[in-house]
Amino acid sequence: MLIAVVIVVCIVLAVLAFLVPRLSRHPERGVSKVLGGGSRAAGKAPGPAGRLLRKPFSSSQKATSKSASKGREGRSKLPF
Repeated sequence: MLIAVVIVVCIVLAVLAFLVPRLSRHPERGVSKVLGGGSRAAGKAPGPAGRLLRKPFSSSQKATSKSASKGREGRSKLPF
């Protein structure tokens, strides 16, 4: 379920970044803030469990920021 949500968020951010690059920064920061909070909370688990629980949040955060950046990059390559 979490994977499907992350995929949908990535698609929405990429489309938003392609259509309105300047206005896509705020939603991207919001998603990053939410995933960062989850990562920090999961990292408080003791020992190696904290690192294992933190990994899905950090990789999801990386994927969402990469998709938004690719949307803005695609927009910048348009001829007009």
